[in-house]
Amino acid sequence: MTTTMTAGAADHGGTGIDVRLAGESEGPEWQRALHTGFLRHGPGAEPSADWWRRHFEPGRFLGAWDGERCVGTFRSIPMELTVPGGAVLPADGIADVTVTSTHRRRGLLTRMMRRDLALARERGDVFALLTAAEYGIYGRSGFGRATRFGGWTIDVPRSGGLRPGIGELDPGARIELIGMAELRGVAPGLYDRYRRTRHGAISRPPDHWKEITGEAALAGGPPVPFFAAAHRDGDGRVTGLLTYHVEQRTTGGDPDATLTVLDHVAPGPAAAAALWRYALETDLVRRIAIGNIAPDDPLPLWLVNPRAAVRTERPGDDLWVRVLDGPRAFAARRYDVPGRTVLDVSDPEGPLAGRWLLETSEDGTGRLSPTTAEPELRLDAAALGAVYLGGATVPQLAAARLVTELRHGAAARAGLQLRTATEPWCPDRF
Repeated sequence: MTTTMTAGAADHGGTGIDVRLAGESEGPEWQRALHTGFLRHGPGAEPSADWWRRHFEPGRFLGAWDGERCVGTFRSIPMELTVPGGAVLPADGIADVTVTSTHRRRGLLTRMMRRDLALARERGDVFALLTAAEYGIYGRSGFGRATRFGGWTIDVPRSGGLRPGIGELDPGARIELIGMAELRGVAPGLYDRYRRTRHGAISRPPDHWKEITGEAALAGGPPVPFFAAAHRDGDGRVTGLLTYHVEQRTTGGDPDATLTVLDHVAPGPAAAAALWRYALETDLVRRIAIGNIAPDDPLPLWLVNPRAAVRTERPGDDLWVRVLDGPRAFAARRYDVPGRTVLDVSDPEGPLAGRWLLETSEDGTGRLSPTTAEPELRLDAAALGAVYLGGATVPQLAAARLVTELRHGAAARAGLQLRTATEPWCPDRF
């Protein structure tokens, strides 16, 4: 595959439709195609010169063009991914992928994806990342589902609140509501500290907090108004944040409000538990809806009655991972178990194709290196992306026939090498 590309080069693909990088002046037409592809219409679906000015970056906006009309969109966002052990690596975040319904099944997505992955490898990105609207699209491009998306709904009266001693404020600590301006000031740094504590988390774009607080335009319409509660330690530093909105209603004359959590950011357990206690003890609230929370978060077990928390797993998935540089990816993460496994990897786009030795050591380091040894497991790039963070397991994928065991016991051995003490989780969709 050719990897040298310039902004002016166009890929006709034998169809008469050009796939090329969008220019700075093409914002209105590219955005029109984006809104059409996502079936948006009305006041929130008009091209925004402000949004384009803040987000456009040469070399990261692809389009499929039928003459002067854009019929496909594809955007790349510079990101960092936290891997097991806490290291962060550069990643190509793929977003705003659409093909206009009049131009489906012409290979446009495949051409835009191939072009973007080549550019990502040129930039030195170790991964490509995306969240998928539909499950069956991206496996053929080497992406594997690496984390789970899901939340909890808590019946507050039935829960009994948090157990005594959990979430109670330390001396001098407090929780207070803060305004949007202060949130924009403290949230970016706090989130950057938090994301390094959870593998699977990604960096957030610079404009994230401006957009959700309404200071900057958000594509698709204005954000829902919300409250922001900050946990401060005894020195007054913000060590945790909870953002939420409340749906007010009554049932038979009694308060029956639902508190919907938008974000819960707390690098340490004391602030995390204190913010949950605050939410559970908010007057008038009978129900807490948490759309996305780590699968192994301790919150349900902190409740007096864990049966009051009902898992509301969304059908589908969350973060999909495509490994672009195998040696860098596997050298950066940490391992709990030593071992050696030879992998035979097939890769539709090429960078991972071949035979690889995965070696992990007692000191937690590891490496993936080319080898000529006899393979013990056969898998594709999508399966490798799925198991890299430790969410999906090698034995699970072998049972599903997504990994083929060529030597007895190899799936169990590789599964131990790649397992993690906690589940990977991504707080964001993009």
